[in-house]
Amino acid sequence: MTQVESFIVGQGIGSKIFYAFVRGIVMVFSKIYFRLTVHGKENVPTTGAFILAPIHRSNVDTPLASAVTRRRLRFMGKDSLWKKKPFAAVLSALGGFPVTRGSADLEALKRCLKVLASGEPLVMFPEGTRQSGQTVHPLFDGAAYLAIKASVPIVPVGFGGTEDVMPKHSKKILPKRCAVVVGKPIHPPKPDQGRLPRSATSDLTNQLTIELQKVFDEARRRVE
Repeated sequence: MTQVESFIVGQGIGSKIFYAFVRGIVMVFSKIYFRLTVHGKENVPTTGAFILAPIHRSNVDTPLASAVTRRRLRFMGKDSLWKKKPFAAVLSALGGFPVTRGSADLEALKRCLKVLASGEPLVMFPEGTRQSGQTVHPLFDGAAYLAIKASVPIVPVGFGGTEDVMPKHSKKILPKRCAVVVGKPIHPPKPDQGRLPRSATSDLTNQLTIELQKVFDEARRRVE
């Protein structure tokens, strides 16, 4: 196993204990500082791999995603962050795994597939970078492609209030109320006689867009 592969799938019990400890601190802080509420946690699979697909409006979206489940969530990060071993170990324990900046999208998707094959949940922000506003921006097809390829469900997640907590380009974290709403899992289509129509990925992306808008709207209503 290469060093990169070990960062992707080689996670011991110690790193999971560390993740649980850090997550606990984040949750206590979030409930006090953001008055965080979480709705729909019963929709999160308790076993097996899945793709968590949240809306993306703030830097705080990433740590708040961990509020939906006690299971460790996996995130992509630029591989330069893994250059120093102590820091790399911390990042990996917190669920990160390296992806080469500027590499072909296919290579990043292959690494995501390895994470899913290991049985762990993967976080993908389908809008890509942070966006603004109350409408879901056009989604990339990556989450749908991986869901079909790995035969795992996509779980849509809406955040309410996070854009007010830390708007794009802001360095301040304001004590605004936040809510997280988890939608029901979206299961990918199953191939008919080994084949899926060419539109399967785009159709699943369109379905995700609709469900993501629903949970986003509900999350915003929770903080009004």
